[in-house]
Amino acid sequence: MILSFFEGFLLGLGAAVPLGPINILIMNEAIKEYKSAVMIGLGAMSSDIIYLFLIMLGLVAFFKQPYILNSLSFFGAIFLIYLAYGIFKSRNNKQAVGQVSKKNSYSKLYIKGLTLTFINPYTIGFWLSVSGFVVSKELEMFSTLFGMLSAIALWITIMPYLVHRSKHRISPRVSYWINIFSAMILLSFGLAMFVNLLSNLQT
Repeated sequence: MILSFFEGFLLGLGAAVPLGPINILIMNEAIKEYKSAVMIGLGAMSSDIIYLFLIMLGLVAFFKQPYILNSLSFFGAIFLIYLAYGIFKSRNNKQAVGQVSKKNSYSKLYIKGLTLTFINPYTIGFWLSVSGFVVSKELEMFSTLFGMLSAIALWITIMPYLVHRSKHRISPRVSYWINIFSAMILLSFGLAMFVNLLSNLQT
């Protein structure tokens, strides 16, 4: 059981730590307010839990069909580009550091994290790989899942806290370039998803 938890914890870190769209959003929001960043992380984690349940119920095979994956890629790319535009548009926002926009309610931030993770086809691929790994190593399922979720929960609370604690070192000019950089990264993820979609459609 302990080994399964530890293996799951490492898998959870493997899912949560790499720099991707969700971590970019979390860090960008953490500069403004800690709770806002955590809500995005909780939304993403909720999406992971949904996929985990679908895997356990054997329903995730439905999402492996090409037209489903292609649809998720299309909407995922559109959503990423939309998020990139939103961050780029707010690059000159004078309240970027230390203040929260009234437009961004916690529920909207939660839904943003949930949606971005759920419509990302790479999320499906990751959790399918994880399920295969768990079966191949004969790990205890629930201990492994608990380890994974513990690692993800730890990351989405500690990482934004560290970013938020360092916000006093971030000047408005630096915040401006952080927004530009974040928007460019999200845009690149969206365009890469489009390229991958076109490649899949041609094969």
